[in-house]
Amino acid sequence: MNPVIDNRKARYAYEIQDKFHAGLQLTGTEVKAIREGKVSLAESYVVVSSSGELWVKGMHISEFSHGSYVNHPPLRERKLLLKKREIEKIAKKLNDKGLTLIPLKMYFSDKGWCKMDIAIAKGKHLHDKRQSIRNREDARDLREAKRI
Repeated sequence: MNPVIDNRKARYAYEIQDKFHAGLQLTGTEVKAIREGKVSLAESYVVVSSSGELWVKGMHISEFSHGSYVNHPPLRERKLLLKKREIEKIAKKLNDKGLTLIPLKMYFSDKGWCKMDIAIAKGKHLHDKRQSIRNREDARDLREAKRI
């Protein structure tokens, strides 16, 4: 079974505005390490380069356990693969102040390709985070009250 790596911190710290699905340009040992589930999206973010390409920075893919001297560096930048129109749309939206591009989840498609869901998001303030927690707790209390 292929793992689904989720960036749970992103949904807590950011307000998601728009989502996109992108492919990843990876090496063989990176794919094998991802299949083992040895990936961290917690500190990662996406940037648009001056040449109009999307790059994931800060994503940690641990070295493959059975790899040799050809293993990949864990924190290298990885290119995202999207259509040109989608990249232009993302770059246009990122011109607004306070918006950023973050990875939400990484998974393998039905065909076996490694994919990443990315989102244009706005950072939440502390009081917004607290309000989200209150809303979640209230919803949980209502569900528990209905069961009784």
